[in-house]
Amino acid sequence: MGVIAKQSIKGTIVTYLGVAIGALTTLFVQTRFLTTEEVGLVGAMIDAATFFISLAQLGTSNSIIRFFPYFKNERGHHGFFFWTIVVPLVGFAFFGLLFWLCRTPIGAWFGQKSPLFVHYYYLLLPLSFFMLYMGIFETNANVLMHIVVPRAVREIGVRVGLLIIYLLYAFGVLSIDGFMVSICGVYAVASLINLVYLFRLEPLELKPDLSFLRENKPVVKQYVHYSLLLLLTALANGMAPIASAFFITAKMGLSFTGIFKIATNIAVVVSIPYRSMTAIAAPQLAAAMKQDDRAQCSHLMQQCCSNLLLVGSFIFLLVWLNVDLIYHVIPNGEVYGTARLTVLILMLAHLMMAVFNITISTLSYSRYYAFSLLFSFLLTVGLIVSNTYFIPRWGMNGAALSTLVCYFGYFTLVVLTVVLATRTSPFARRQIGMVALAVGLFVLNELWLKVMPDMNIWLSSVVRTVVLLGGGMVIAYKARMSEEINALLHSVFVSRK
Repeated sequence: MGVIAKQSIKGTIVTYLGVAIGALTTLFVQTRFLTTEEVGLVGAMIDAATFFISLAQLGTSNSIIRFFPYFKNERGHHGFFFWTIVVPLVGFAFFGLLFWLCRTPIGAWFGQKSPLFVHYYYLLLPLSFFMLYMGIFETNANVLMHIVVPRAVREIGVRVGLLIIYLLYAFGVLSIDGFMVSICGVYAVASLINLVYLFRLEPLELKPDLSFLRENKPVVKQYVHYSLLLLLTALANGMAPIASAFFITAKMGLSFTGIFKIATNIAVVVSIPYRSMTAIAAPQLAAAMKQDDRAQCSHLMQQCCSNLLLVGSFIFLLVWLNVDLIYHVIPNGEVYGTARLTVLILMLAHLMMAVFNITISTLSYSRYYAFSLLFSFLLTVGLIVSNTYFIPRWGMNGAALSTLVCYFGYFTLVVLTVVLATRTSPFARRQIGMVALAVGLFVLNELWLKVMPDMNIWLSSVVRTVVLLGGGMVIAYKARMSEEINALLHSVFVSRK
């Protein structure tokens, strides 16, 4: 993959270091020192800030990737960085005022089951501001083909900062008020570090190039139209990932939100490789779509989807083979372990997201990007309706099932549109073998547990991991399911002998 492979590998290594820190924090610090309600509070605040950001940025993150090739030439970036700062600032001011005016109805909805969330509602604005610009600066670095340092800030720096805050709170150094304010401080420092790094990469114009805008009015018009459309899409996309947690917070309370959040944090590791690969592949995909190079678009999508399917499936199996052990070793595991089935359902959803999210980028960068608004709207409506129906009946499992069913319908629509409208495809024949291998290993694991249910939990997890996962990896390597991964393994192990 060249640049994609190199940057993705580095980004993935950084991300998994962050995952290790996050796992320590989530599974052993939060569950030990925070109540389920406090875990839910932190999760609900981050979710609410994430939703706010999706609106306030006015589509800037996607616009940066899509339109940077139009602004960049041998003479520079023509003030592009200036607009990436100003546009989300305008969005933040507008939606900040709107969020503040809506505090009374929002408080009424959450107040009965989750009064702590309502109490700290005022911190949403500073938290959202720092998270917003941390992401904007990171996206600017991505289009300059530098994803590692900003990713390290987000995946490692933020997590280390939060770990320190949790420990200070656990040992009584911080009060609950100081604890919540300090979380905002962590994101403030992270956004500042990303800004300093961005200026060190290359000179960035802080002055708008108005003459360039006058000379390229069609591009400017398309930028404005695209960003406004993304704003409407963000209303749906921003709600979709957090809808289930929000409904649990409002209908069941922060304690259940905390249990659900721990389950989500376990499940989300399946989609981690997607973050690194698409962060560097997306700018190349945008450039290919600009040139109408459909062969290159299909090639990029098939590589990303295939490799993410294979890697994601093995991560899925690794977690599921050891899920009982995870809940066995974490503090208060008997409480959080009630979400075991929730983890399975959420992992299936995250695996699907990881594999097919690249198709959303393809649709967004094509001239058919308006369809993304319709599909996002349908996704949000589906999540609201299904959560309203599923949660009262099956609780957290219902929320997870709602996520899986709705995203399946969403990606079906996206992929069909990409294939039929852009005449590109994310599918490759080798993916059939990958799915068959993953399903086979999953079935063998379930049969193993039925045959030997009383085996020591530590011994059972280790043996099943070594035999099933190790055997599956050998099969994938021998069958050459991924030429890119095989080549990487050769370069790492064979070339060093």
